[in-house]
Amino acid sequence: MGSEQNNFQKIDFTVNGKPVSLMVEPNKPLLWVLRDELNLKGTKYGCGLSTCGACTLHLDGQAVRSCVLPVSACQGKEITTVEGLSEDGEHPVQKAWVEAEVPQCGYCQSGQIMQATALLMTNPEPDNATVNQYMSQVLCRCGTYPRIKKAIGLASELIKEKGTSL
Repeated sequence: MGSEQNNFQKIDFTVNGKPVSLMVEPNKPLLWVLRDELNLKGTKYGCGLSTCGACTLHLDGQAVRSCVLPVSACQGKEITTVEGLSEDGEHPVQKAWVEAEVPQCGYCQSGQIMQATALLMTNPEPDNATVNQYMSQVLCRCGTYPRIKKAIGLASELIKEKGTSL
């Protein structure tokens, strides 16, 4: 009878601007570290295979799927979850999402918002083809794609009005 040993490792990273230091299993998916260890419930579990995009967040400004990303890959990195965009809902993408009344069931929306934000950070005025290609990486079971596209356009306008980038 063999004894199982937990292989815990100290991982240091930043989440939503706050330093975090945890003793965790290095292969544990970041999604579960955020939800179970840090009580950040905005990032959702969808498929566990990196195909639906419900778990999308930003790792050093890039949209990634947290359900398959081992927490060890986050050592020294900056993570932004949907909670970290704006505490008061004033982020241009969040404001646009409300204005366009995007959510239906709402389950995929944190992933959609984080994917759209990553797109607008690199391309503040994307054309329809770019929006379609980029946003196709996050599935919406309710089919709110027309409202998502509308919200991205509204967010782009808000960014232009502010004269800033995300």
